[in-house]
Amino acid sequence: MKTFVGVTDEKWYRFLAARPGLTEVNFWRPSGGSFRALTPGEPFFFKAHYPLNRIVGGGFFSGFTQLRISEAWELFGVANGVASLDEMRRSVGRYRKQPIGLDEDPIIGCIFVRDTVYFPDDSTADPPPGFASNVVQGKTYDLADRSVAGYFEPLLHRLLGGVTVELDLSEPWHRHGPVYGDSRLVPQRLGQQSFKAVVLGVYGRRCAITGNKVQPVLQAAHIRPLPNGGEHRVDNGLLLKSDVHILFDRGYLGVDPKHRLLVSPRLRSEFGNGDQFYAMAGTTIAVPERRRDRPNAEFLEWHLDTVFKAA
Repeated sequence: MKTFVGVTDEKWYRFLAARPGLTEVNFWRPSGGSFRALTPGEPFFFKAHYPLNRIVGGGFFSGFTQLRISEAWELFGVANGVASLDEMRRSVGRYRKQPIGLDEDPIIGCIFVRDTVYFPDDSTADPPPGFASNVVQGKTYDLADRSVAGYFEPLLHRLLGGVTVELDLSEPWHRHGPVYGDSRLVPQRLGQQSFKAVVLGVYGRRCAITGNKVQPVLQAAHIRPLPNGGEHRVDNGLLLKSDVHILFDRGYLGVDPKHRLLVSPRLRSEFGNGDQFYAMAGTTIAVPERRRDRPNAEFLEWHLDTVFKAA
């Protein structure tokens, strides 16, 4: 297992710490870039800049994507660590050392962190071993490394609220004992808003079935819905146009494990419509570039067995 210690502004941390109801936040980077240090579910800690220079809290990594400032604000609002869109634009401009024009909406890097916890002023922690003062963005640590495991284990317990859990830091989360099933420890689970943002990003802002790219009508659909045991996971998501989303949820459209579109005969028999979908039946839908982000075969089979109107 790995963890990442990200460097942040003390003002960002204090703004969010004063709003404990926000448990899913956007740890944004003004320059955009990428972030591949962690996989969803691994711990992420916040370290304030100098002069505070302390570990002030953390949570669990919930995905990364690039968004325009306006998109980040629309999805996360004050969970971006600022009070308004105008303030966010000013903050990004200040870090970039160049004001953002009124007609500009630049792209920023968005690291999402869920189930966040902030430490009181009297219990923040010193920086971890080997964290140099000139580190600007952050540093990755391998928790199997014995030289740092002793430092991070107490902090991980603090993220979990002091509950007793067996932690094998050389492996993915072990969920033994009284916190078995604790949703914070489930690998790959994203927060609700980060699920929307990450699915939007991995599908290139296009409907997976129709190719439509009018963003206001695009929605992050769950293959297996939450009420039926599904989770906010990238491989449980499809980016679909709103009307296509409805047809998928009601079983008039399906996708097989090879990512081919299936169209129910009941779309025609019940509504006398659906020619555009019948013309695409059997074709492969658009899927994310990375294999691990593509629709999970198990979830697709569940949808076909449980929801799809095969006849």
